Amino acid sequence: MEYSQSERIDLHIHSTASDGSLCPSEILNRARELNLKAIAITDHDTVEGSRAALRSGIPDTLQFLTGVEISAGPPRGFSVFGSFHILGYDIQLDHPVLNETLKKQQEARRNRNPQILERLYGLGFKIGMDELLAEFPDGQLGRPHIAQLMVRKGFVQSINEAFDEYIGKAKPAYVEKFRLNASTAIDMIHQAGGRSILAHPSILKIQNRETFEAMMVSLKEMGLSGLETYYPEHTREDTAFFCDLAKRHGLLMTGGTDFHGAINPDIEMGAGNGSFFVPYELYECFMKNRQTPFQSKASLSG
Repeated sequence: MEYSQSERIDLHIHSTASDGSLCPSEILNRARELNLKAIAITDHDTVEGSRAALRSGIPDTLQFLTGVEISAGPPRGFSVFGSFHILGYDIQLDHPVLNETLKKQQEARRNRNPQILERLYGLGFKIGMDELLAEFPDGQLGRPHIAQLMVRKGFVQSINEAFDEYIGKAKPAYVEKFRLNASTAIDMIHQAGGRSILAHPSILKIQNRETFEAMMVSLKEMGLSGLETYYPEHTREDTAFFCDLAKRHGLLMTGGTDFHGAINPDIEMGAGNGSFFVPYELYECFMKNRQTPFQSKASLSG
């Protein structure tokens, strides 16, 4: 399908409410300067970024979706290497079940940080929680903030080095974190009136495409609404495969840059590395389907 190249969107943006470097009002200003037509702020396990954006006032030229990115586990029987995240869009920010569950996720994230710092200390890198809190007083602290501080203290040359050598998955200072099961995350998003989307599928590094499709069938049976078909790390072949898969299984298609600002300066909002493009038509399709009844078979006890 050919799309107009004149109207672009970005439905995967992080603010200072989690691990981005721009506050929500700065994100809105940047989106307006870049002539984006629609955005969503999808902070990790929190809706504070979306709340702050709405309080700031959405520019008349910009469409805005409330959002969140939830850390979850893959369906039973499937294993992934990368981060398994479920994006929630168009959610009711004050929904009690959503907020109570996100509080538990945030607490798990806070409890993880001292454990990571303890392991780093054992490797010779002295960073205390007080120091981390002083450097980053706002938002939810996590591994990206620890990595930034490691760079500032001269322990590593880059954030990528911190992850690749020390705090990334299976590295010596890595600590596993609590994750919701996929059915719970999907159902929670739907209870809050939103749509659930599997984030950045290519970084999951599933064994093969047949296995990935089987996992998507399982997720759709749980009620998953769609797939993030457009993502800066996708190859052309990846994007074509994910778009075809979404169409064949009746899933919504979304896309975004996973913008974090200065934490990943090579990725610009709306444009990724410069050649990335998510068409406005995907936002229009999302809005047309927002009233379609959900088909979730999950429950919060699942």
